[in-house]
Amino acid sequence: MRAVIQRVSEALVVIGEQKVADINQGLLIFLGIEIDDAKEDAIWLANKIVQLRIFQDEKGVMNKSITVVDGEIIVVSQFTLHAKTKKGNRPSYIKAARPVQAIPLYEQFKKDLSESIGSQVQSGTFGADMKVSLINDGPVTIIIDTKNKE
Repeated sequence: MRAVIQRVSEALVVIGEQKVADINQGLLIFLGIEIDDAKEDAIWLANKIVQLRIFQDEKGVMNKSITVVDGEIIVVSQFTLHAKTKKGNRPSYIKAARPVQAIPLYEQFKKDLSESIGSQVQSGTFGADMKVSLINDGPVTIIIDTKNKE
């Protein structure tokens, strides 16, 4: 799994004309699921994100996690995070998981996040054409790949 995590002061997801997710301070997570991913990847990634200390403390140092600041989370599925661009100019998505595999892992990831923060995680709709708006706070953007646990 590959996640792009953005610390936001607000974020919004719209599908068509309908607002489906809307948060203030928290995290906007773009999640890409690869064909080799498993339930263990979803669990590990959710735990890692919840423990990230990327919110500022009273001294302006990134020292607080999402749970400490009582922040909110939006998760947006994004298969394009697994784009391969080595050959030619058209990205290849051959490594991105198909919906039959990806949807259960996407749901597992959201469930694990919700349980860890003690509140419901908002989300876009898997596979939908979404409009995502955000105000990146910092800016702070972190990329985590479960295949490259640094």
